Amino acid sequence: MSTDLWITQIAPDPRHRAVHGDLRDVVKLHQRIMSLFPDDLGPEARRQAAALFRLEEQPAGFTILVQSTIEPALQHLPDAYGAARTKNLTPLLDGLREGANVHYRITANATRKLGKNTTAGRPKQVVPLNGADADQWWQRQADTAGLVLHSMYSSPLGQVTGKRGDNTRLTHARTRFDGTATVTDPKMLLERIRTGIGRGKSFGCGLLTIAPAS
Repeated sequence: MSTDLWITQIAPDPRHRAVHGDLRDVVKLHQRIMSLFPDDLGPEARRQAAALFRLEEQPAGFTILVQSTIEPALQHLPDAYGAARTKNLTPLLDGLREGANVHYRITANATRKLGKNTTAGRPKQVVPLNGADADQWWQRQADTAGLVLHSMYSSPLGQVTGKRGDNTRLTHARTRFDGTATVTDPKMLLERIRTGIGRGKSFGCGLLTIAPAS
């Protein structure tokens, strides 16, 4: 890759007032993450930083994963917000080769746009997919991302919600996909890892992570 890619793991303290607000409102969480990057990135700052994030719930609590092409300034987190560490992913990703086996994970906003003659809603309305429809969506996305899936485990997650500046609320349905795959096109896979997959990239969807598999 010509640009470094960083992964940051934040273990927020749920007792912290700022953490409590961020975990309840995905717009606030997006703003918190963008505060870790320079202020002069322009109107499309998230794209310029290639910033993606994923909220993961674990037995010990929540973890926020942030991926970016700019190393985040973790000192901009509020005092006592939580433990955080950053790692450069470039050596791992530069080592990807066709035929490599990987574990993958993505929390995605699986959707489809209704056609002109739909009876299920408004034409061009974007609707969330569930169950087998969501699985088929991920299969198509994986194919175009240079992956051949060998296993897939899908888990519907709770919706994320938030309030925009104009007081309108946004809602994104989420499905988490885990499994194993073989890399068929390393260049395309690296691009999709960097740019994300699907809708809702500003709000915790679309971050694809991989790890070597035997």
